[in-house]
Amino acid sequence: MERVSLQEELKSNAYPGRGIVIGRTPDGTKAVAAYFIMGRSENSRNRIFVKEGEGIRTQAFDPAKLSDPSLIIYAPVRVLGNKTIVTNGDQTDTIYEGMDRQLTFEQTLRSREFEPDAPNYTPRISGIMHIENGKYNYAMSILKSSHGDPASCCRYTFAYENPAAGEGHFIHTYKNDGNPLPSFEGEPKLVGMMDDQEAFTRMLWESLNEDNKVSLFVRYIDIATGAYESTVRNKNE
Repeated sequence: MERVSLQEELKSNAYPGRGIVIGRTPDGTKAVAAYFIMGRSENSRNRIFVKEGEGIRTQAFDPAKLSDPSLIIYAPVRVLGNKTIVTNGDQTDTIYEGMDRQLTFEQTLRSREFEPDAPNYTPRISGIMHIENGKYNYAMSILKSSHGDPASCCRYTFAYENPAAGEGHFIHTYKNDGNPLPSFEGEPKLVGMMDDQEAFTRMLWESLNEDNKVSLFVRYIDIATGAYESTVRNKNE
């Protein structure tokens, strides 16, 4: 697969929706996860990321303006032992609870499908990172309708064992802006990563559309020790 510029992918798309990036730093020492949310409606834009345990949760910036919490308030990031879960919805909890019962990542998502937000039927995108004894692998999933048909759910899982240094994968909910919003197509895009967490965070945040971006989370995990550092950017401060 040809590597694409993550910066250009974001700058050239005014509305990729929600996105997950998972990969490995060029020096090979860190596992990287990034998650961003965007919004077109007042309800979607009225959010911030807040820390919760070892992960994060979305929260209304102005509670008085929160009209429907069902698909916008959830925990995008949770940690289960040596596994870090990153998703665009409450399937984070489904994966956490299922894997805690020894189900696989793919098995946990069998009980879920795309979001019930007709006519968009927004895909559920998910990622799982596993670090153990200095070894690192990750997987990504997308659950989407079949060409906008809510009667059919297409399930795709992509697994990356011992990922190459300097490489990552990017998956997002929408191909671009539109009405209805067209779902992401194909496998996760191969992108380059960066050693410097602050520079990577700044590149992502500045590349997202200024009007539509809402929040960004970035975590770098030391593959040898499991220690991590996290960064959060919220447009609403």
